[in-house]
Amino acid sequence: MTQPFRTGSKTFASTICPGMAMSLAADRLVIETEKPFYVLSSAVYGGGYGTADRFVNREVPLDYDCSDPARDYERMLALWGYSPETTIGFLTAAKLTHASVAETAGEAFGLLCCATAGTGNAARAGRARETFPAYAPGTINLFVLVDGSMTASAMVNAVITATEAKSAALHDCGILDQKHGLPATGTTTDAIAIGASQTGRHGRTHRYAGAATALGDAIGRLVYGTVEEAVRTQGEA
Repeated sequence: MTQPFRTGSKTFASTICPGMAMSLAADRLVIETEKPFYVLSSAVYGGGYGTADRFVNREVPLDYDCSDPARDYERMLALWGYSPETTIGFLTAAKLTHASVAETAGEAFGLLCCATAGTGNAARAGRARETFPAYAPGTINLFVLVDGSMTASAMVNAVITATEAKSAALHDCGILDQKHGLPATGTTTDAIAIGASQTGRHGRTHRYAGAATALGDAIGRLVYGTVEEAVRTQGEA
């Protein structure tokens, strides 16, 4: 695991996934790919299934309150000069400088994971709580990008594996649900993107991504490590 932006660096280039790079600006962390990735995400802008060559993690203040974050995001994309058709947009109140990044290569895949984490609104799923209709920041945002080919069902499987790893990291970090005092499983506004290059250069399509598969095992390890590092250091300068 590494936090490349804590030392003042503004860029990070993947050594595993060809053509993938990250950059940090004052209000956003951007991951760009050379060619569009097939993506499944819960992003506030461009969520669902689609294709994208740019993933934006936008930093907003803790008091950010917007009833239509997608429209607000569209306004910001125009300001930044980003294509709305090929950009996936996330929001966070976490420190972007403390983003944790990890990558590895495995059996017919390359993998990069990036996590940003703020746990002020940590929550335990399955316990009753106050609900709200509008987006509120805080959040753990996860980017799981695979240089390889995956079926749609494998991408859903990867969401499950990543979520389990995130929850395990929070448990091991001792993060509690503030309302109930029990171990948190996430925050109230977590988001994730699973992306696959769908390149045929590896000669294989991954049909599963559970913890017993090579791809799922790698996703679990890298998500756990990046979430743990981002959570553990969130209060540091």
